[in-house]
Amino acid sequence: MRRKKITEFLKFILVGISNTAVAYIVYGIVYYLIFHSVHLANFFAFIFSVLNAYFFQKKYVFKDLEKDNKQPWWKILWKMYVSYAFTGLILTELLLILWFEVIHLENYVGFIVDILSGININTSKQSIAVLIAPAIDSILIIPISFLLNKYWAFGNKKADSAN
Repeated sequence: MRRKKITEFLKFILVGISNTAVAYIVYGIVYYLIFHSVHLANFFAFIFSVLNAYFFQKKYVFKDLEKDNKQPWWKILWKMYVSYAFTGLILTELLLILWFEVIHLENYVGFIVDILSGININTSKQSIAVLIAPAIDSILIIPISFLLNKYWAFGNKKADSAN
């Protein structure tokens, strides 16, 4: 039983890596090529990464729960958007405000800019901070997302009592 839960969480993390990749790609495209806004980049990254999460979690992570679940696919997807809205939008947005408007993360990443300039990569403190902030956020968001998805989006009382 414990091994199954650990395996499930590890699968969740692997899917999360693909979600992170999708989110980073969309975040970067929206920020650098379209709007130059961390807030809009975060929103579009959210939309696409949750779709990615739904397909991979349904197929690989929570497939056993999904088999016993009598909810229609759209209801699970809707619940995922709600749960990720909390972690991926609300919590992340609050953390972005903390990083950029309270703490000013860009003031603490100068050493990274120096390292990169030493290998002929020119960038700014702001650009590095924009890339680092979502990675820091993941430390808080991953466990919360796992619990919300397992027990609320994919879970149901019948499936939970069997585990």
